[in-house]
Amino acid sequence: MKAFRLICCLLLASQLSGMAAAQELRVAAAADLQFVFQEVSARFQKETGHMVELTFGSSGNFFSQIENGAAFDVFFSADVDYPAKLEAAGLVEPGTLSQYATGRIALWARKGSPIDINQGLLTLTDARVRKISIANPEHAPYGRAAVAALRHEKVYEKVRDRLVLGENISQAAQFVESGNADVGILALSLVLAPPLKSQGTYYEIPTSFYPAIDQAVVTLKSSKQKDIARQFLSFLKRPEIAEFMRSNGLTVPESQPGQRKAIP
Repeated sequence: MKAFRLICCLLLASQLSGMAAAQELRVAAAADLQFVFQEVSARFQKETGHMVELTFGSSGNFFSQIENGAAFDVFFSADVDYPAKLEAAGLVEPGTLSQYATGRIALWARKGSPIDINQGLLTLTDARVRKISIANPEHAPYGRAAVAALRHEKVYEKVRDRLVLGENISQAAQFVESGNADVGILALSLVLAPPLKSQGTYYEIPTSFYPAIDQAVVTLKSSKQKDIARQFLSFLKRPEIAEFMRSNGLTVPESQPGQRKAIP
């Protein structure tokens, strides 16, 4: 009888464990969201009990992974194009494509640096600037924005040989934070987050210098957690969460996730 009870307890524990695992939302998120989403997901988990597994990286790499069957429930891209392509390929839950934020970029240098970044992008032509960190424009929207801004100020050809490419915007930030680059063109959302905020100074690049970084989200058709995905997207619409995102360098549109009209 004791053995039977033990077996029953083990089976029940296994079932409960499986149920708990089933309540985990797997989120692929652009690297500029690293600080913001760690806090937002912690608040969501505390309120709902649902775990959020965050994976950060470049939007282009996530796009390729999802095309090849990567097991994510929700994809927060740093631009609209990648989610739109997934939608066109039939990999997205219908009606879930929406814009959740617009990103901004900034120059960042470590405190004590002799480089005066308050002069803007023209600072980068200074001979003392030997390495400039940006995200790889091949698959990172923030890298493309950086290149566009450099071209706008007509300094790209002068500094292109000094560019150091991070796999994503988070790695680009690590390069300049560690001293492997003298200055970086980074996501404002990372610049305003610890530890960069306390370790350096920044100059926000005018948004007129580069195409809008309109960031979009989709729920994937293959997701088994669509209800939780809807809860999470609804959670992001709350005024206090939207304000938290705004205070950390992201421009939040009036129409929030879950409202299709946010996409132009």
